[in-house]
Amino acid sequence: MADTCGQILLGSGLTVLSHPLMYIKVLIQVGHEPLPPTLGRNLFGRQVYQLPGMFAYAKHIIKVDGKIGLFKGLGPRLCAGTIGTVVHSKVAQKCQEQGTAKVPGGHKAVEGSLQHVVDETTKEMFARSCATIVTHPFHVITLRCMVQFIGRETKYSGVFDSIVTVYREEGILGFFAGLIPRLLGDILSLWICNLLAHLINTYAIDDSMSHTGEIRNCSQAVTGFFASMLTYPFVLVSNLMAVNNCGLAGGLPPYASAYPTWVDCWRHLSKEGNMSRGNSLFFRKLPVGKMYAIDQKRFF
Repeated sequence: MADTCGQILLGSGLTVLSHPLMYIKVLIQVGHEPLPPTLGRNLFGRQVYQLPGMFAYAKHIIKVDGKIGLFKGLGPRLCAGTIGTVVHSKVAQKCQEQGTAKVPGGHKAVEGSLQHVVDETTKEMFARSCATIVTHPFHVITLRCMVQFIGRETKYSGVFDSIVTVYREEGILGFFAGLIPRLLGDILSLWICNLLAHLINTYAIDDSMSHTGEIRNCSQAVTGFFASMLTYPFVLVSNLMAVNNCGLAGGLPPYASAYPTWVDCWRHLSKEGNMSRGNSLFFRKLPVGKMYAIDQKRFF
């Protein structure tokens, strides 16, 4: 219990600190570009037209809504983090107990073996999936609170009021908009990360090397970053489907089409070359073949 409380406090603190970053990323994912391209320099020092980065975007939000405006949607996100931590902890503990009970004599697979990695990843996948499903309604509300910035709406003003609004307009299914691509992305990311880390630790790192523990931790971090890059399109599609056709300007044309399913959303983004939109908040390149509409604050 003490460990869970500690995780909740740490997670809440990190959530508060990272919230402006997520807020800006979500607005960019939707396609909102309130600032025109500016002349800057790329990584090689050449002058190119770029889209404003995270700091310029943050200054614009502060100019419109003040510093507190950077924390729209924080309440439901904190609820999701707290509930998710508890659910993940309880499910992971239950999986661990059942896994030990099923093995004769309580013997587990040898630590570091492929079977051990598969067993532990399966347990973690189940725990994460349960936490994601339970907290997804709060995730949907968080995203919609953020996207209101585009049309200056106030439809989603609080956790309880937002719950009533979603249920009244969309029913139970409205709370799980975008859930499938989010689950798929989480599961793929977890398996890619753990299996790649196992391969690196087994075949590329020798136990006789100095600082082996630090190197293994570093490989886990690198594979985690690589996995998140590969599965980013699932995150993008999930977030867009969470706000799609919900009555907010950011979920309707011209910012988004009314997608019947998340597969249609994926196909449209792929066709437009927007599968990585919002993935980078620095050195943002202009979309190829697109024109900036200053009145609509978007590219078309």
